[in-house]
Amino acid sequence: MLALRLVRGTHPVVQLRRLCVAAAAAGVGFLLLCSLGYAVGHPGDSSAAVLRLLWCALPLAATVQFAVAVARTDPSIRPRPGLSAIGLGPARLTAIAATSTAVACTLGSAVALLFYLHLRGDITGLPFDGAAADLLAADQPLPLAAALTLLAVVPVAGATAAGLALRPRKTAETPAAVRSATAGLPWGVALLAVGLAVETYAARGDGGGVLAGWVLTAVGLAMAGPGLAHGCGRLLQLVRPGAVRLLAGRVLMDEARRIGRPLGVVSAVGSGAVAGYALYGGELGPLSWLGVTVVVGCTTATLLSAALESKQSRTHTTEALLRLGAPPTVLRTTALLRAGALLAVFVPLTWAVGALAAVPLRG
Repeated sequence: MLALRLVRGTHPVVQLRRLCVAAAAAGVGFLLLCSLGYAVGHPGDSSAAVLRLLWCALPLAATVQFAVAVARTDPSIRPRPGLSAIGLGPARLTAIAATSTAVACTLGSAVALLFYLHLRGDITGLPFDGAAADLLAADQPLPLAAALTLLAVVPVAGATAAGLALRPRKTAETPAAVRSATAGLPWGVALLAVGLAVETYAARGDGGGVLAGWVLTAVGLAMAGPGLAHGCGRLLQLVRPGAVRLLAGRVLMDEARRIGRPLGVVSAVGSGAVAGYALYGGELGPLSWLGVTVVVGCTTATLLSAALESKQSRTHTTEALLRLGAPPTVLRTTALLRAGALLAVFVPLTWAVGALAAVPLRG
């Protein structure tokens, strides 16, 4: 009940972010139900049904990542003085965040189920002159237990991930931990190379190998993202930096772990879009477009949420600089420098990885 009261009493912008999580969960739930419908309508083609279900893992992972990012920026679960005295310590706030995430994802799953049943004609008859009847196996009974099990995946995964990400930690992040963001770069590059090799090997085989290669590539870019962001901060401070470049570089190095990982995921999604466009030329089915929309929307929103969290963590530093007489234009210039440095590195990397991934697939 306390979690529901906190959800109702938060700012409208926070409510909008939660509704976006619910919308993403609805998209993933609908994709899972469509995979179930294909399996019911094609009982003899189990390999294709399993492959469709595996491809749903990509929008599922993007939705869970977005749900965690929204939970991290939720002001209602931020520790404040006096809350522990009334029983709202860090552990209780973490449980509330997990519950709020589960509520949003459950709402999306319920919407997905209602929309799926409506398209099947189980509520008010077949809409759109039965255009989706074959796709959703409307002539076959829907296994309700399997449908509810699939719909429970998103709320359970989202709540578990939010609870693990926001769990109380005994020690704060140390400068050594911040510097360890150059550390994951070699492993990320190695996984990126392995993923491209797997895609090349599986290009003439089934789609499962291509999916595995793309997942390895995405994980490699996500692991390399913090190291690349840290390197961008170092590059900004080369050759006698002034106050603006020095401040921009130091801030970027300090935020490398927070902003680099979602930026690496966005780069992986962008490279996949480049490869997909080179291979298919935008000719995708409606379910494929839904999956692409969920993945792109969730990863982009996660990056924006990480940037918001980073801005919130720098509030005291920004206020101190303004009290010391720093003009606001300096802060805006440093933000533009950070954004320009990241774009100068990640945009060519995204295009290069996408072009390399498209070569074996096209062949």
